[in-house]
Amino acid sequence: MAVEITELPSGITVVTHGMSHLASTALGVWVGAGSRSEEASENGISHLLEHMAFKGTSKRSAVEIAEEIENVGGELNAATSIENTSYYARVLAGDVALALDILADILQDSVFDPEELAREKHVIGQEIGAALDTPEDLVFDFFQEAAFPGQPIGRPILGSVETVTGFSDAALKSYLNRHYTGSRTVIAAAGKVEHDELVNLALEKFEGYPASPPPGEANAAYRGGEKREERDLMEAQIVLGFPGTSYYADDYTTAQIAASVLGGGMSSRLFQEIREKRGLCYSVYSFHWGFRDTGIFGVSAATGESDAQVLVETTLDEIERAIGTISEAEVARAKAQLRAGLLMTLESPAARAGQIARQILVHGREIPLDELVEKIDAVTPRLVSDYLAKMVVSASPTLAAIGPIADVPRLDAIASRFGVAPASAA
Repeated sequence: MAVEITELPSGITVVTHGMSHLASTALGVWVGAGSRSEEASENGISHLLEHMAFKGTSKRSAVEIAEEIENVGGELNAATSIENTSYYARVLAGDVALALDILADILQDSVFDPEELAREKHVIGQEIGAALDTPEDLVFDFFQEAAFPGQPIGRPILGSVETVTGFSDAALKSYLNRHYTGSRTVIAAAGKVEHDELVNLALEKFEGYPASPPPGEANAAYRGGEKREERDLMEAQIVLGFPGTSYYADDYTTAQIAASVLGGGMSSRLFQEIREKRGLCYSVYSFHWGFRDTGIFGVSAATGESDAQVLVETTLDEIERAIGTISEAEVARAKAQLRAGLLMTLESPAARAGQIARQILVHGREIPLDELVEKIDAVTPRLVSDYLAKMVVSASPTLAAIGPIADVPRLDAIASRFGVAPASAA
């Protein structure tokens, strides 16, 4: 079945992809507000709000929210990212009305009980502590901060213990009222679902949803930089990065394919050279993250203290070697991986609901599969090579490292490889 889209008077977009052969439906509410929507004093409030949404409304207690969805065999969850927050459920098709009623309830009528709020602040404090004790995760917070210093996009999604413990119920309500508005909200469903039925339910359940325009957000800009922390660990966690591109940019798909060619799988250049030929680490991969106004390209690996220097130098060698030598076979393999990923998304109602919701939030429309494949097919080895060449000389690189890192090259040495000036270290 085709994707169907309806905009409600409040500005909320309802989008569905019917899969009549399934017995279940994945549905949720996606809001275009995340950690980059926060002021410095609000860092972590998006994530706290996501937690508190499940802690009771005037109609349901926290226990009743959990019991009602699980009484019908359903699942309920949520997630906070840099640019959006999602609240979603997976239920049998006959329970869509219940799931949407619960989602509408928690997003519009949460009571933010002081006892529940205090308890959840403590829980998130434990979550922050766990992240600080997990260097393979923490290094990505370091990486984001070093790449985007002093900007909302560079702050950790979880916030800090200091900011989170300071939030009041009034602060949560203020943030919710400012950012959870119709033009920023998508109700998406995939699986066994009737579009008109979901639209009617949304009109009823979200009748009072605010239609006011959301506040503007400051643009982000990649700066580059370095953040390091010496720790007594068995391995050094290292992420090396360069400026990327916005998901609106013409070369966004080229950046995705460049990341795949360089370190997107076991056949990639980095995996073959660093893992297979040299045995410098267990895992190495590259990635590209696009945002609405910027992006970042990175390589992640972990290795022992004695191999840290050669791992970074070999990574830089492989990036330099790739410029001008990208083959048709490598690009064809990367394209096949991207196409397969798109097609596999169509087989998962949860993944499909999330995909079309994000497309609406980002592009204001569903992007047909044929259009996505056309963009993939248009990428050539020359475009990939040119992208990498431009990437390494356009701005200071970014380096994040945690562990036994005395031998990890400093940022100025890495920047000098490509003739750029390093940003300041942290």
